[in-house]
Amino acid sequence: MEAAGRMALYVCSLLVLLTEISGKFINVPSSIRHGIEGKSLRLPVEMYFQLDEAEIQGTWSHTTTSGIRTTLVTFTNQSSITDMMYRNHIFFKEPNMSLFIQRLNRRDEGDYHLNLNIEFLNNSGQVFKEERTVRVTVDIPVSIPVIKKSPSYAVVEDKANVTWTCSVERGTSVVFQWFRDNALVGVSDRYHFSKDKSTLVISPVKKEDKGSYRCAASNPVSQETCRTTVELTVYYGPYNLEVNSDQGLRTGEVFTINPGEPVFFDCQADSNPPNSYVWISKGRNTTITVGPRLEVLSYRLAQAEDYLCRAFNNVTQKQDETQFTLVVASLGTGKEKHTQDYNAVSPLGVITVCSLLIIGGMLLVLFRKACHPKRVLMRIYNRPISDQKRPHRSGHEDATEDFGIYEFVSVPGKMESTQASCRSLARLESVQDMHTTIYDVIRHVPETPGQSLLK
Repeated sequence: MEAAGRMALYVCSLLVLLTEISGKFINVPSSIRHGIEGKSLRLPVEMYFQLDEAEIQGTWSHTTTSGIRTTLVTFTNQSSITDMMYRNHIFFKEPNMSLFIQRLNRRDEGDYHLNLNIEFLNNSGQVFKEERTVRVTVDIPVSIPVIKKSPSYAVVEDKANVTWTCSVERGTSVVFQWFRDNALVGVSDRYHFSKDKSTLVISPVKKEDKGSYRCAASNPVSQETCRTTVELTVYYGPYNLEVNSDQGLRTGEVFTINPGEPVFFDCQADSNPPNSYVWISKGRNTTITVGPRLEVLSYRLAQAEDYLCRAFNNVTQKQDETQFTLVVASLGTGKEKHTQDYNAVSPLGVITVCSLLIIGGMLLVLFRKACHPKRVLMRIYNRPISDQKRPHRSGHEDATEDFGIYEFVSVPGKMESTQASCRSLARLESVQDMHTTIYDVIRHVPETPGQSLLK
């Protein structure tokens, strides 16, 4: 028993030492507690020591929002005394230092203070003091918000302001949020909010402000969103005016069409309400037609003519205009064929060049085979003997015909003839290679047909 008592004393001393180092014997999980009117609220307290190892004495007190402080309950380990004014409203049980408030009302808002004195047994009578404060709010859940817009009709951009208001029938400490097309609306140069954001002013209104608006209301205990949205209609424009056509070929602001081909042009711009359109001939300075579409008969035109489309918004009193040039030129059967023909030029040229190169190569090979010197000499050498024999000429009849540069090619075989003239190229025994060519200049007429011309 004595050993067990010493162990308990050791544990208690160690606990006291640790708590002195940390400086924390109790803990309140949250310094702010949000309650709902008519509901109950508990203020929990966590203890880091055993009640049977210490003697405690403490109080719970309440300071109202107006600054009045009242002691609610005084307690020890074994007993507690509750103020008679709060006996049916405050619940407290001795070993548990947590406070339970029943049926909250707005008067219960304020700060709740816990003051606690702790004296650990067998610790030389040292007393530790702990104080904690909890802020309590009592809120009424918000009702479904209602949204209103002023003015209620459509507005013109840059000329009007819009004021939005969001309100709830019930709720305390309400905070409001605004959404346009489900995107949160924030503060900007043209967006101005009241302190609680229940009011939104857009000044001035722009085209990008159009859309569906809704608001959301919330407080610490609830959140609601309005069930319907309100549309903001803005009159604006014209913006981004342009002329388009599905016919012809367009290059920048120039349209090219085939002669005799009717063509349609559409003039479009971003505008609310829709614009009125006027088509004007620049060359003649006259109005052609009104409306978003223009029809032009190309056979009635010269080579080129300038046109202008003017858009006017009757509500915003703004206008815009754009011009283009119409050129009449042959494009084949249309823009698509013209584009295809243009794109096909490059491959066709490549095919043509390749074909010409192949044909030229084939002709060159055939020419070389047909006109090779060996084949020509072989044909000459293989002629009949009667064709090779010619009347003997002394060289004096027409000696000038024999002067010149001669080409000799050795041909193996067929070397029997001894009557071939110098032009028959016989008896070329000195030539070793059949591909060897010998050039010589005949300076005199040989006296005998068998004399060699090669030296």
